[in-house]
Amino acid sequence: MNNLHISAAPVSPVDDAINSWFDPIATWFGSMIFFPITIGAISFPFVVLWLIFAAAVFTVYFGFIQARGAKLSLEIIRGKFSSKSDPGEVTHFQALASALSGTVGLGNIAGVGVAIALGGPGATFWMIVAGLLGMCTKFVECTLGVKYREIDENGVVHGGPFKYLPVAFRRFSRPVATALTGLFAIAILIFGVVGGGMFQANQTFAQVRTATGGDDGFLAGPFASLVFGLIFAGLVALVILGGIRSIAKVTDKLVPGMAIFYVVSCLLVLGLNYANIPNAIGEIFAGAFNPQGVAGGIVGVMIIGFQRSAFSNEAGIGSAAIAHSAVRTRRPISEGFVALLEPFIDTVIVCTMTALTIIVANQASYRNDLGEGEIGGVALASDAFSTVASWYPILLAIAVALFAFSTLITWAYYGERAWSYLFGRSKATIMIFRTLVCLFVVVGCIASFSKVVEFADAALFMCAFINILGLYMLMPVVKKEMKKYLADRKAGTLNDPDTVDAVPVEEPA
Repeated sequence: MNNLHISAAPVSPVDDAINSWFDPIATWFGSMIFFPITIGAISFPFVVLWLIFAAAVFTVYFGFIQARGAKLSLEIIRGKFSSKSDPGEVTHFQALASALSGTVGLGNIAGVGVAIALGGPGATFWMIVAGLLGMCTKFVECTLGVKYREIDENGVVHGGPFKYLPVAFRRFSRPVATALTGLFAIAILIFGVVGGGMFQANQTFAQVRTATGGDDGFLAGPFASLVFGLIFAGLVALVILGGIRSIAKVTDKLVPGMAIFYVVSCLLVLGLNYANIPNAIGEIFAGAFNPQGVAGGIVGVMIIGFQRSAFSNEAGIGSAAIAHSAVRTRRPISEGFVALLEPFIDTVIVCTMTALTIIVANQASYRNDLGEGEIGGVALASDAFSTVASWYPILLAIAVALFAFSTLITWAYYGERAWSYLFGRSKATIMIFRTLVCLFVVVGCIASFSKVVEFADAALFMCAFINILGLYMLMPVVKKEMKKYLADRKAGTLNDPDTVDAVPVEEPA
């Protein structure tokens, strides 16, 4: 996911007018959702503390299951305990790839660059710590997303927070429970159309335009953005019209391909600058506990790392549970084990590779910007990749564009599930939403409407307050499922359908 707002082209009069009109709304809403708390010399959004504290609570409550269950996660992804008769729409691997396509994006490159520039190399250490903790949050929310799902007469899955939040909030009055779940759905819908649709299209056009010559390239013409937007919207439509099954078929090839290409590119930079690797690792650990020139000292660099992790992997937002709920399985907890790998891949691997690449390359842009954060994060990564070859940043731009496309199609699905919750599941209403997404893709290529995107960002993180509250209420349910699953695995009966739900799981009162 991104949390960055970069325009593809100079601001147009329409763009400027809409931003000016929307500015007070976005500012008010953003200040409410991202309201800061101050520790010493540094201020940071309370939502970051809310997410990290929850991740720590879940990690302790479930006995560090992200470490104990790593081997089991890999076994489940390989299909060791799966059956062709299992209900659902996609495989464990496809569900993981679809969810990853919604989180792995520009934030893993540009966002990490900004975090390193602001917090120094030590921010990498705390980013990894937060990513490891976030694995348990994904474990909880994605288990619940499958447990309370519904499968309609056409075999289409309807799951995620829209199903488990009403259960969690039963102890509240019905109007309160309905209002909280409705607010969650509205926020997901807004971000799915604006942040996941318009903004990703804007970034894709920006990267392709830059890679083809910028102001001197063939995409610099007055109608280039419109033509590109129409073509791009057509490609998006081809994928999202088929629902999660179509999205999964694309992402289970695109996401591994992107990840492998990006990690190999980082390894090339590390290989060419191998002499700097020991010093870089030393700087990461030293900077984590003895930062120099960072506002707030150790607390400041810790918060910068935690914030980047929270904004990158979306653990606790609830969005990933929508994709994971479509998995083919009879045991909800099995997808929890798969989902815990998501922050590990997104943050611990991809974000860390970006950070190491920037630090090890040690380009002038990184040295000059350290502690300032003034240069664009993509520029830091691009300069690092230029140590491979002068033309290599072009491949980085293409990778960023593919990241944006994969994020777009997954968030279109998330938005569609929210739309279905709010307006019904008829074919007509679904087609209206898909048309709306494609329209915003075209708009995003023409204008950025940055203040609208800022509003969508705030809406997304509003979900964290609602979702985490629901997770706290339902975590005993997950623990009982986990104990039963691990016991069946030890007994060698996971493939026996008679063991499924053999011990009833108590629902919250």
